Amino acid sequence: MNAARRFSTTARTLLVVLVVVLIFASGPLLAVATGKASLEADWRTASRQSAGIAPAPDEHREAVVQVYAARALAWRGMFGVHSWISVKERGAAVYRVYEVIGWRHYRGRPSVSISNRAPDGLWFGSRPVLLADLRGARARQAIRGIDAAARDYPFENEYRVWPGPNSNTFTAHVIRQVPELSVHLPTTAVGKDYLPGSLVAASPSGTGYQFSLFGVFGLMAARDEGVELNLLGLSLGVDPSPLTLKMPGLGHVRLSGDG
Repeated sequence: MNAARRFSTTARTLLVVLVVVLIFASGPLLAVATGKASLEADWRTASRQSAGIAPAPDEHREAVVQVYAARALAWRGMFGVHSWISVKERGAAVYRVYEVIGWRHYRGRPSVSISNRAPDGLWFGSRPVLLADLRGARARQAIRGIDAAARDYPFENEYRVWPGPNSNTFTAHVIRQVPELSVHLPTTAVGKDYLPGSLVAASPSGTGYQFSLFGVFGLMAARDEGVELNLLGLSLGVDPSPLTLKMPGLGHVRLSGDG
């Protein structure tokens, strides 16, 4: 009887492990199958033009802060997104974009880029999703904190696509430092859970906490993010309000029409 019970327990454990592995493996494949990610993009010809989301500076004089994410280039897009923060000072004629770019590090330059590019530009053909949008006085206050946090990024001389630090590590770092930015980064923001200098930190939204072991294993529980399990840099989770399944590679799958 004891041997049979041990076998049954082992079989159930293996079944759970198999289901988890299948979920983590299926997400990136479904991202391609559903058209969320494309393997065809060529960085030399892919569009970087504006997606028409950000307000035009000559039509909107007030300060603006926006956070975006778009599928990463080529095979990386199966697993995750590239994120960045765009700001426009009150009365400014152009936007300033804060982001981390891998090729800068590979060429011996700091990975942090601060440039005047299109705030909502396609990321090598991939249309960005707007994650946060601040205007007016709140945006003006946030801009000061964003600039300071970006220049204080602890990994400006490091970059790794997986498990971090990468562009999403940078965005999460800035968000944590700026109280006006309470942003729910998507599950596909691989690298957001790579924590600088500690194993425990506030979640990017500031509504909960997370534990992360160098970005390869971790747990998060927060009001805005819900519950997430990080395994090898990929995240699986559930957001109760509205009920949403968060799958690695695929992203958020709404299970409830409420909210």
